[in-house]
Amino acid sequence: MRLSELSGKEIVDVKRAERLGILGQTDLEIDEQTGQITALIIPSLKWFGLRKQGEEIKVPWHHISKIGSDMIILDIAEEQIEKL
Repeated sequence: MRLSELSGKEIVDVKRAERLGILGQTDLEIDEQTGQITALIIPSLKWFGLRKQGEEIKVPWHHISKIGSDMIILDIAEEQIEKL
C-alpha cells in the first residue's frame, strides 16, 4: 500500500471508541533501512485541529487492526500507548 492511499483516512481506537486524528495530520516513524512505517505519531489537537495541545501519542504499526477505505482501526490497550 502506498502512502498516498493512506492519506486522509481517519484513525480510530476501537478499545476507547475514540477518533484520534486523520492520517496526513500525523507524523510517521519510518525505518531508514527498510523504508517501512514503524509507528504513527498522532498530535493532540484542540480548537478544531488548528492548534497542538503539546502531547503526542506514538502508536506502533503492529497495533493497526484494519485499514479500510475510510479509516484505520487501532487495537491497542491504554497502557501500551506511548505519550511523547
